[in-house]
Amino acid sequence: MTINRRKGLVAALTITVAASFGPGLTAWADEAGKSVDIVYTGGDIITMEGDAPEYAEAVAVRNGKIAYVGPQSGVAALIGEGTRQVDLDGKTLLPGFFDAHGHIWNTGFQALAANLLPPPDGEANDIASIIDIMNKWVSENQAAIDKVGWIVGFGYDDAQLAEKRHPTAEDLNKISEDIPVILLHQSTHLGVMNDKALEMAGYTAETPNPAGGVIQRVEGSQKPNGVLEEMALFTPLFAVLAQLDETANLTIAKAGMKAYAAHGFTTGQEGRATKPVAETWRSLANSDELILDIDVYPDIRGDLDYLKAVGTSHIYNNGFRIAGAKLSLDGAIQNFTAWLSEPYKEPLPGQPEDYNGYPAIEEVDEVQKIVDTAYKNNWQLLVHTNGDQTSDQLINAVRAVTQERGMDDRRTVMIHAQTVREDQLDAMKELAIFPSFFAMHTYYWGDLHREVTLGKERAYRISPAQSALKRGMIFSQHHDAPVALPSAMAVLSAAVNRTSRTGDVIGPDQRVSAYDGLRALTIWAAYQGYQENQKGSLKTGKLADFVILDQNPLKIEPSSLREVKVVETIKEGATIYNAQD
Repeated sequence: MTINRRKGLVAALTITVAASFGPGLTAWADEAGKSVDIVYTGGDIITMEGDAPEYAEAVAVRNGKIAYVGPQSGVAALIGEGTRQVDLDGKTLLPGFFDAHGHIWNTGFQALAANLLPPPDGEANDIASIIDIMNKWVSENQAAIDKVGWIVGFGYDDAQLAEKRHPTAEDLNKISEDIPVILLHQSTHLGVMNDKALEMAGYTAETPNPAGGVIQRVEGSQKPNGVLEEMALFTPLFAVLAQLDETANLTIAKAGMKAYAAHGFTTGQEGRATKPVAETWRSLANSDELILDIDVYPDIRGDLDYLKAVGTSHIYNNGFRIAGAKLSLDGAIQNFTAWLSEPYKEPLPGQPEDYNGYPAIEEVDEVQKIVDTAYKNNWQLLVHTNGDQTSDQLINAVRAVTQERGMDDRRTVMIHAQTVREDQLDAMKELAIFPSFFAMHTYYWGDLHREVTLGKERAYRISPAQSALKRGMIFSQHHDAPVALPSAMAVLSAAVNRTSRTGDVIGPDQRVSAYDGLRALTIWAAYQGYQENQKGSLKTGKLADFVILDQNPLKIEPSSLREVKVVETIKEGATIYNAQD
């Protein structure tokens, strides 16, 4: 439900059944006889309403909501002098994509920083190219550097660099010795600083590792080498971000919305918000500048007082809502910071053979206390778990708190659930923990997981979507932008094909159909966010949130899914992205 909608959304509910259209599909129209604003015909219109694909010949929009879905013959009576009639010309229309997990402000930050992503999303394939890209960015962004006082790059992946290592402070000193430089790893769980940045962060040979983080050292000494893991990175990074003024925050947020809209998303997520970022989105809502809906999940550990002050809601206010709380329990598998129950296949140099990562919170009672706080306040909880040991940590906490407070409709979400085991899926079904999978790992890091981090058996089971389906569980799929670009088609391709960079199918028995992949981006993702009655399928009374694609994902070869293009993105009847513009 949305109130005070920026595009003149009305609150009228649908009332009239119009006609039957094909097996299992009913055509609906509201306010029979009243003309509509827009009618779409002439293409494949996928409703996402059933357990199998269902198509309509026409969909009509009035006041930002769907007024009709069904056969073309039934829409004629709703067309008036002011109705805009859109011929899809063979293209495909379906519900706008719902972001099940991402960081939309950080996506804007990524879009404005130097692009250090490896191919095919960028050109950083070795340390020399990183330095070249950074130096070029510095020459073109001096005004921004002068304002913020930092040089920032985003998206390098040591696993894809020719050297198979992280850049170091020594490497970054070649970019600047006088201005602090920070490069963020594609996972966002690691980063690298030059010597000037390390000095400003107060990191020296005498600095101990912070709880939940590691300051990597020069071999044979205690001197920091520039590479920072987890909390060792986040503490100085948040200090940098805190220096941004309101104008910078708004600019970054708008860049994030632009990136999401270009990929067909009509609902975006701020998946681990600080108070300033949350208030940036509120400010944009208050000034009618949100082009899509934003679900904000503040960090429950860092911003607990803020959460208590503002509360959470299933209802949008001009496109903005505090949707729940975020809790992070470990790091990333590709960074060797996820907490596993069994050791990594090939631990990093200097780590013992039985190294299995580490938790963000070691104390069992502390995790249970946090879950209890969320349940007591009726806050939906999104919990980051990559390692299966961390998944146990969450499952055990939820079980203990549920025994005390009962089940209720909490829709606790296990974000990533990368290495979740079969027995853990059984427990998740029992406790109604909703899985949101990150199948894109099969493409970006599938080879690394098979050969280095997990070994073939565990790697072939990451993001076990088919195992969930066999238990009758529904799930979402996400991009975790800016970890990956916010491409719904890349997410769909990964869920359906599970093909790595080298062409290996990472777990063929965990592949899902294209239709189920789309459900995980639309109606199932909307369910995750308590929005299934407003979004996620084409049904009378729901919001007119659409995406138009150049091809039908259900009618092409699965290997071509990644090449499907977004032609137009429509939020409540208004175009927010057009590929021709």
